[in-house]
Formats: sequence, C-alpha cells, structure tokens
Amino acid sequence: MKKFSYLFFVFFLATSCSKEPQSNVQLQDLVDNISVQKLGQRLIDLPFGLNKLEPTLEEAEEIFIGIHGGSSEGYEWVYPLKTINTEKKEMYFYRWPDNGCFQDSAEQLITSIDSILKLRPALTKVTLIGHSYGGILVSHALKNWSNKTPIEAHIVASPLLGTTMLNNLCNYSPITKINANSTLFEWRTQHQLDSAYKDSPVNPQNIEIFGSSVTVLPDTYKGNRLGHNWSISWVADEAF
Repeated sequence: MKKFSYLFFVFFLATSCSKEPQSNVQLQDLVDNISVQKLGQRLIDLPFGLNKLEPTLEEAEEIFIGIHGGSSEGYEWVYPLKTINTEKKEMYFYRWPDNGCFQDSAEQLITSIDSILKLRPALTKVTLIGHSYGGILVSHALKNWSNKTPIEAHIVASPLLGTTMLNNLCNYSPITKINANSTLFEWRTQHQLDSAYKDSPVNPQNIEIFGSSVTVLPDTYKGNRLGHNWSISWVADEAF
C-alpha cells in the first residue's frame, strides 16, 4: 500500500510539473453580466508574467498572447480576447511592469514562449498582439526571435517611431525590417482621433519597416470614435 501511494505521488508530481499553471482568470470568467471595468481589473491584477487563460487544448495549433500597453486598465482587452479565441488558439495574457523599460520584459516573454514550445512540439505558430507601449515590447521580441516556430505579430496603435522618453531612458531603437520566420501587421489609428497621440506634432505610429503590412483604421467603430483603446476591438473583428 505504501509503495502504491509513493508511486501515485511521484506520478502526480510529474504530471503536475509537466503542465502549465492555470491563471487566476480564465476566458470563461469574462462574462457579459459583469462590467468590463471589473473584468479588466481582474486581468490587470494578474501577476507579472505569462498568464494562461484556458486549460491546455490538445487540438491547439498556436499560442496567442495579448500584451497590454502602459497604464492599462485591462477593460480594452475583454472583448478582443473573447472574440479572437478559437479551438485552435491557446490564449494567454502577458502582464508586465509597463512603468519601466521594456527590454527585460520582452526577453522574459521570449523565454516563457520557448519553454511552452519545448513542452508542446505540436504547436506550429506563435501570435502576439501588442497595444500601445505593448507594441514596443512586441517589436523587441520580433527583433530577437530565434525559435524555429513562426511568429506573427500584430502591433496596434503603437509609437513604433519612438518618443523622446523611450529613446533617452530606454535606449529604444525602432525595428527596421522583418526577419525570416516572422510576420508583422501594423494597425494604426488616425492621428487626430487618438487621444494618446493627437497633441504630438508627429504621429509616432508612422515608420517604415521593411516587410511590414500597414493598415490605417477608420474613424468610427460601432458608432463610436475609433481612438486608442477601441483599436484592439476593431482589429479583433477584422483581422481574426
């Protein structure tokens, strides 16, 4: 009996260690009868790092990761995450300390993704969607992607051209081309409609990146001005 109990314990421990821990928030928790503000706060209250939003899906072919921007309240991600999700996508949300420079968080994200791909060789694609400052993090991940698994990046309403603060404090250098095994889609809001950029004399979204596909978003979305935060929802509807 003792031997059986010991073997069961070893099996349980090995099984538990081979699986990724579940997040405190799951996609099924993002229900319509709770305000998006409260649901967004649950996402922002997640610990720093890569948070899994659903159980492991054996039929999944790709991992899909949302990366928030600076001072995010999370609510802008509720609809997009639910809308983009399919049986073929395993959904994650990446929490990171967006009040500092992005490089360390980007490297940690790459390391986390590499670990998943080693455990799950059947996965054939990685998709990242980064909003605002999160797009800067995604661009750094693209620059430094060396895994054989293809990566597709969607950068939404992001100041990829750079800003004085980014350039001086974080030594930011914009990405200039897309490497092999990578795909980049840029989704740009209209300068005068984006509250984050409209007061800037230059639209920080405008940059030439060789191999990137650029789309300028329309001025309205579902009867609302299509500004900074609505942009992720528009991309969720139109790109996926």
